[in-house]
Amino acid sequence: MNNQRLRSWLWASAALVAGLLLRLWFVDHMPRVVGDSLVYGDIGKTWLQHGVYGLSAAGPTGARPTLSRLPGYPMFLAACFRLFGMENYRAALHVQVVIDLGSCWLASALAGRLFGARARLPVLWIAALCPFTANYTATALAETLVFATIALVFYAFARWQDAGLGYNRWLWIIAAALSYSILLRPEQGLLAAAVLPAMLWRSMATRGPRGRLRAALPVLVTALATALPFVPWTARNAYVFHVFQPLAPRNANDPGEEQLYGFGQWYRAWAIDFASTDEVCWPMDGEPIDPGALPDRAFDAGTPAASADLRRRTAAVFAEYNRSLVLTPSTDARFAGFATELIHAHPLRYYIGLHIARVVDMALRPRTETMPIADEWWRWKEHRAQSAFAASYAALNLAYFAAGFAGLYAWKRHGWLSPAGPAQSGYRELAAAMLASIVLRSILLLFIDNSEPRYTLEFFPAFYVWIGAFFDAQHPSEALRGRDGG
Repeated sequence: MNNQRLRSWLWASAALVAGLLLRLWFVDHMPRVVGDSLVYGDIGKTWLQHGVYGLSAAGPTGARPTLSRLPGYPMFLAACFRLFGMENYRAALHVQVVIDLGSCWLASALAGRLFGARARLPVLWIAALCPFTANYTATALAETLVFATIALVFYAFARWQDAGLGYNRWLWIIAAALSYSILLRPEQGLLAAAVLPAMLWRSMATRGPRGRLRAALPVLVTALATALPFVPWTARNAYVFHVFQPLAPRNANDPGEEQLYGFGQWYRAWAIDFASTDEVCWPMDGEPIDPGALPDRAFDAGTPAASADLRRRTAAVFAEYNRSLVLTPSTDARFAGFATELIHAHPLRYYIGLHIARVVDMALRPRTETMPIADEWWRWKEHRAQSAFAASYAALNLAYFAAGFAGLYAWKRHGWLSPAGPAQSGYRELAAAMLASIVLRSILLLFIDNSEPRYTLEFFPAFYVWIGAFFDAQHPSEALRGRDGG
């Protein structure tokens, strides 16, 4: 091993060690096993103890079946519980640390393949030291595993292309990663919707009219293999619950459970930021809610008199709710009435403005939702230190977004080509798939009721790779001349 190669390995090892220490610090100081984490864990434990994919319940079986969550993350927790002890969530978080470092390596390896060896180490450091994805290794949710599947799919796409397309091992890796990604979170079907058409286009673009169908077959087989695990899941749901449910319900409910929609409609009529999600949306039906946490737009009925009256009636409903901590059908109906008034007063805000504002908040808000930082981080007079930290986190998050998209533009100027190969080794379709995955997810988020910044963390595996374009050893014009034989 020559000195340069040894130095590269040492720097890569240093990046992984630094990333490991950062993630272990989060696991040690800010572990989060609450809410959905406990639901996933209960499903995994019930699966192991009773052989039933369901939730623990009183009675002779000790379990009741559920379809409210897809089996991807409960399967992961069940494996960790089997290996490291029942409900040993800390061990599961440590496994997530290792998986996330693997995601960093995949982003680095893909950047090296796309932009040359000089891009590998910078991208590895940038990914390993990103606190936003590192933070979620300390949270018992599916995010870390989703990041890994995204990174693996993009990396395998490039390897599949470089291996000559057609049937090769990378094709099956893509199918497995796509399928498991959807099993983790149902909206990851959008990743398949971005990647599979790009693969199909790449396959067919290299053949004449007669050979296009034959070239398309491997991609069609990949799509079939991706969907295959959902056949037994759908059949199980039809047998147990007598419903057609190939994924998971939008409201994460089981068939027969009462659903009240008035509160949700009222919430959508004014909510934008994560603070409202944390202080109003999540506590509903079980925890007290302070109506003083509501912004003025929650009472904006069009005129000062109507707004004052709506504020009074809203406060009365919350006073009634806070006495019982139960969202009753009658209370829900009153919230539905409030929603009607708000929508009538501001239809454009409800149908367009709030949707866009929620996505912007999810993308650009400081990613401090798992930290002991006030939700209203912008109130400097109340908590100066926290506000300063949150502002710096917001600036860092914005820097990742700006660098990611600037890197994509730099890659485009290169003509989507690889500096390591000839012009036919271009990665236009891979670039399109990566960008499409972000665009499709952003469109989906327009229809999400509650603003959660974690929903835009799935952008970061692509950002890491795109930033590698800044470290291409060749100037774009020189690289293109070289590939054209100039």
